[in-house]
Parts: sequence; C-alpha cells; structure tokens
Amino acid sequence: MSAQARIEEVLQSIRPAIQADGGDVELMRYDERAGRVEVRLMGACESCPISMMTLKEGIEARVKRAVPGIVEVTAV
Repeated sequence: MSAQARIEEVLQSIRPAIQADGGDVELMRYDERAGRVEVRLMGACESCPISMMTLKEGIEARVKRAVPGIVEVTAV
C-alpha cells in the first residue's frame, strides 16, 4: 500500500469522530520527499479553538505512526 493510501486510511479512521463534532478533514497534499502532509480542516474545525490540538495530537500522531518518514502534518 502506498504512503498516500495509508494517510487516507488514517484520515478515514478518524473522520467519524471529527464529523460527530461537526467538522471534517481532507488530504490536500503529500510531499514524500519532505515528509510533509497538508490537510484541510472543514466545518466546525475551521473555527474550533482546539483544532490545532486535534491536528497535532490526533491527526499528526496517528499519521506519523502509520507512515514512517512523516515529519509534520499541517492545516492549509
């Protein structure tokens, strides 16, 4: 399975919890050479005061565990 497919799989696994709070997340870009993933936070996540905690401690942590070589996940 490709790294991008594994990233999508991780996002799919956490999407129900994010959607339950009125938000969503979408993969925008994966730069394999730099080890960077860009996601778009949507809905309630756009204005949520803890969205960066969700991004770093939830999304980024899980993506890094699933895909070796990921350095950072950022919101665009």
